[in-house]
Amino acid sequence: MTGDTARGEVLEEQIDQWRGFVTRRRAISAPDVEEMEDHLREQIAELESGGLDGEEAFLVAVKRMGALDAVSREFAREHSHRLWKQLVLVPEADEESGASRWRELGATLLFALGAGLAVRLLVGAVDDEIVLIRNLPFVVLPFLAGWFAWKRRAPWQVGAVTVALAAVPALAVNLYPFQETLDPYPAPGMTQVLAITHVPILLWLLAGVFHTGGRWRSHERRMDYVRFTGELVMYLVLITLGSVVLLGLTAAVLALADVDVSPFVADWLVPFGVPGALLVAAWLVEAKKSVVENITPVLSRVFTPLALLMLVADLVAMLVNGPLARVDREMLIVMDAVLVLVLFLLLYSISARDPLLPPGVLDWLQLALVGTALAVNAVALTAMLTRIAEFGFTANKTAALGLNLVLLVHLVWSAWLLLGFVRGRRPFAAVERWQTTYLPVYALWAAVVVLVFPPLFAFS
Repeated sequence: MTGDTARGEVLEEQIDQWRGFVTRRRAISAPDVEEMEDHLREQIAELESGGLDGEEAFLVAVKRMGALDAVSREFAREHSHRLWKQLVLVPEADEESGASRWRELGATLLFALGAGLAVRLLVGAVDDEIVLIRNLPFVVLPFLAGWFAWKRRAPWQVGAVTVALAAVPALAVNLYPFQETLDPYPAPGMTQVLAITHVPILLWLLAGVFHTGGRWRSHERRMDYVRFTGELVMYLVLITLGSVVLLGLTAAVLALADVDVSPFVADWLVPFGVPGALLVAAWLVEAKKSVVENITPVLSRVFTPLALLMLVADLVAMLVNGPLARVDREMLIVMDAVLVLVLFLLLYSISARDPLLPPGVLDWLQLALVGTALAVNAVALTAMLTRIAEFGFTANKTAALGLNLVLLVHLVWSAWLLLGFVRGRRPFAAVERWQTTYLPVYALWAAVVVLVFPPLFAFS
């Protein structure tokens, strides 16, 4: 009986993954997904009655239904009257749906206005630029998390625990007696710089709890947050570029009339515009504006080979730079940034992939990308350990070393799982599950840097 229960749970998990992927196809509405799932379950039941076990029945049933891209196109043809409406900013598929979307847009603008007011009050109340910078994430991200909580209806118990966890770093960075360096000029100490750079990472991962609707243990929900983050970055880049061009042209025209817009920009436009852009971009991501396909798979196909070439060039540059002890700190910092970027691209590509497709060229490229990243990480770790042995531990060296070790574990197991997948020895779901399982480690590491490093290194 226990074996039957376990097999049933595995089958439900497979159907869950299939439903999650189908839901992301833009031409397929929620009722369509339910209809397809009913059909899939009927096929599975029929195949199981014929003697197949649950996993075999699932695979055969999915194959019978056809490739999901073909299913999307078929639904697009059958429901072509919907497609043009999905391109409109606020679709009006029916009266109830249109009213719901307008309410959602209105709520988004209210959260954006609240974030702008909070930033404006902070700017007016704080004179110290460093204090302002380290508190900005605590002022802006709670409104985004609140919007997530409102949209996803996160349970208040989960919300209360998450807010309490976020309050700990907020108190720490404002109560810790950080020291400043005076040579060659006054500047924040390294532990304060590390806290400032790691707080947004910690808060962003905590905000993901609200994005999951409180179901933070769900691998599918975590992967949705990874996908959301990638698409949010794209929208923010587009909004920023458009805003810069528009603002530049406006300032140029007003300058001809001797009107200086810089006070307005500094006092009002930036405090309201930056958090507003974040909330609006989040709303655009959630609005599912694409029709049949997401741009994510296209970007992953374009940037994976480019990132691989970049990593190979960086690896060669580090190896020909001479003895690893002479690799300077700036290069190591840049390499850490490159590794983080590669990791983000890996997560983004995995979130975009159809888990039911067999291994392809892109999977081999991703395996090569991860393998090259491991080589770069090994060289960087060797250089860091050499420098630490020669000059001793400091806050920034320890933080860099810890980050590289965290990345090393992530990349090693990702490479092992990807190798098994491209060789046909394990499903892609194992690769995807590892990424979401490991995400909390980054939150834990960021918390250590923010909370433990300052007292450990005497707040210097």
